[in-house]
Amino acid sequence: MSARVGHHISEILPEAHFSWDDGIMARAIEAFDWASTPLGPIGTWSTSLLSAVRIMLGQRHASCMFWGPQLTMLYNDRYIPALGKKESRALGQPFRQIWSDVWEDVRPLVEETLAGRGTYSEEMRLVMTRNGFDEETFWTFSYSPLFDDDGTVAGLINITVDVTNAVQARLNQQIMQQELLHRIKNILSVTSTVVSASLRNAETIQQARDTVGARIMALARAQGLFTGLGDSADITEVMGRSIGAHLDGGDRIRLDGPSVRLSSQQAVGLSLALYELSTNAAKYGALSTQQGAVDLVWSVQGDDFALDWVETGGPQVQPPAREGFGSKLVNMIVPAYFDGEGQADYRPEGLHYSLRGRLTA
Repeated sequence: MSARVGHHISEILPEAHFSWDDGIMARAIEAFDWASTPLGPIGTWSTSLLSAVRIMLGQRHASCMFWGPQLTMLYNDRYIPALGKKESRALGQPFRQIWSDVWEDVRPLVEETLAGRGTYSEEMRLVMTRNGFDEETFWTFSYSPLFDDDGTVAGLINITVDVTNAVQARLNQQIMQQELLHRIKNILSVTSTVVSASLRNAETIQQARDTVGARIMALARAQGLFTGLGDSADITEVMGRSIGAHLDGGDRIRLDGPSVRLSSQQAVGLSLALYELSTNAAKYGALSTQQGAVDLVWSVQGDDFALDWVETGGPQVQPPAREGFGSKLVNMIVPAYFDGEGQADYRPEGLHYSLRGRLTA
């Protein structure tokens, strides 16, 4: 007689019992007044509805389900954070009511699922007001139809993953890459202008070499402002790195103005202008004598930005015979960073340079 090798499943697995005490939402569902909803008291629920609820509660992913003519909502513990402040009133509410802020976005998916065809959405963007304000979120989720005892579709189950942080991190990385590319293009454009203008205006090869080298180093220092400083810098930091060689603790350059955060591009532009002005002042202007000084004053009114470089006590100033790169830089190139205007006024008592424009975020 052969040995018995087959066993009934009840002999292999212990009898399974569903307990309404298994979790927060299991207890909440047991205690809820379902008689006030189209689902009716728990004691009247169909076998299919009870089975769907048990499956949903047992999910380790955030999961919710909607059942009946109004698509009444139930959800598990993992889904609680997805609801935000709506959670206090979500249980037992119609889908269209509790998720009214995203209903039009997901309705085609709901209709497809209720027709008996499941759906899958990856990184879908939904603007939610779950916490009282518009909030951009991204979700990867599936809708699957739920069938009643008679085989008709009676609702749907949603298994979802909040991928907002991952998507936003990727989007921020793309923005940073675009900004880096834009910044590199700006650097190459300014470098090209520096080299061509310096070569064109130089009288000797040595003068061209010295001028090009000095100006490229100034550009490098300007770009170096943002190593470890993020995408903006305080104006005093910009000034310190641009004209630091002339800030000897005395009154050679007197600074007067409020703390202002400059965007990366505007800080680079201002740094170039200040380097050019201070270099020229040290060679030919107020900083070339012991008695000379510079007043560097700036102010902000709303988004309006004003800066003045005023030299005094130096040799008598004569306007340049021709417009070189330095003049173009401070009068045209740098003001463009501020959507404004720049003007170098060669007064006999000293150069007065003014910059007027607007700050950008």
